[in-house]
Amino acid sequence: MTVAPRWEPSERWVRGRRGDLTIVDSRRAILVWDSPTPVPRYAFPEADVRTDLLRAAGERFDLVIGDGTGPDAARYIALPWSAAEHWYEEDEEIFVHPRDPHKRVDAIPSSRHVTVEIGGVTVADTRAPVLVFETGLPTRYYIPRADVRLELFEPADLRTGCPYKGTAGYMSLREPGDAPPNIVWSYAEPLPAVGPIRGLLAFYNEAVDLTVDGERLQRPVTHFSRSLGH
Repeated sequence: MTVAPRWEPSERWVRGRRGDLTIVDSRRAILVWDSPTPVPRYAFPEADVRTDLLRAAGERFDLVIGDGTGPDAARYIALPWSAAEHWYEEDEEIFVHPRDPHKRVDAIPSSRHVTVEIGGVTVADTRAPVLVFETGLPTRYYIPRADVRLELFEPADLRTGCPYKGTAGYMSLREPGDAPPNIVWSYAEPLPAVGPIRGLLAFYNEAVDLTVDGERLQRPVTHFSRSLGH
């Protein structure tokens, strides 16, 4: 059964640029959630999109039809993220996908006692973590580098982007045993909203043993679990 997309208007000024060309410039964007995609994408009134440039570049785009009610009902174009090299909400560049207005990310310094074990070996022990509470994900515990046994890890080639936090770099265990690669990550230059995590290290709860204030946490099952082999 086909499920109709869920959408809502956005009051943000959204622009997409490729080189020196503006592909889209709109103050009338809508956010669209296409099942089963868990993250939104932007759709724009056709008049706000340079469709001639998209066709010239061989880009694919989809049409989203409004419900036909009210004077503002119109045909909207839902662009793939690759349609532009750089996307902006107001004057701030955004990455990976539009930020979901129903998702919240809070980075809060704490004095909880957090330890991390991998294969029975304690690799981190801190009383100065930063806890990141992100809608739909388990709490992540970011740990100062001074409280991590860095000699056990080596830099990895992996880099990932997050629209809420920025670009992350990864490390893997030098002697991984049964542990998956890229088990720890860090944001060297996080977005301002999560500034307290700058340079701190976080471990996948799904693949390590976390103890918080003396209580061993159960390993969660998330969409990361499969790629981690857990």
